[in-house]
Amino acid sequence: MVNLTKIYTRTGDDGTTGLGDFSRTSKTDPRLVAYADVNEANATIGVVIAAERGGTGGGDLGPDALASLTRIQNDMFDVGADLCMPLKPSYEYPPLRVQEEWIDELEADCDTFNADLPKLRSFILPGGTLTAAHLHVATTTVRRAERSAWQALEMYGDRDDDGVNPLTAKYLNRLSDLLFIMARYANREAGDVLWQPGGGRAAPE
Repeated sequence: MVNLTKIYTRTGDDGTTGLGDFSRTSKTDPRLVAYADVNEANATIGVVIAAERGGTGGGDLGPDALASLTRIQNDMFDVGADLCMPLKPSYEYPPLRVQEEWIDELEADCDTFNADLPKLRSFILPGGTLTAAHLHVATTTVRRAERSAWQALEMYGDRDDDGVNPLTAKYLNRLSDLLFIMARYANREAGDVLWQPGGGRAAPE
């Protein structure tokens, strides 16, 4: 149960913060950086949903894609909570951990939304509809969160002695793939914005 009655606590004024097991760590700890990046990535997905539901996104994602993104926003809170809670041999109250089934759901979504898209024969620019542009931003923030998760894994490992759950990084990897596909899906009517090598400049004579 979450009970937030006061937002500021002053406990972090010394440059430390509390983890899920009530231990303290530096605010530059790779583990903290990872779940902070997950939080930022989740916020970018929220912008996508807000733009589409507000009718300003122009991407026409449709109810199925929006339902997937809403599920993913909830998952991202759980990914962050997983990264926040060091692995232990046992717990009095076992924490929620990222499961392989969540990754399977992302892969199924990838297949669904990619099924009718034209094959990519060029790199594409991050643009098109506003929704697609937001999804490209979300893709890059999720990829950064994944890199941060791998950095935390490199430091702490994946053992049951303060380690990190490797499925967090795997989840973020698949999510970045899905968001890229959804960006293309949002541009399915207008088409992808294709990269032009050299900026489209005419070759010198």
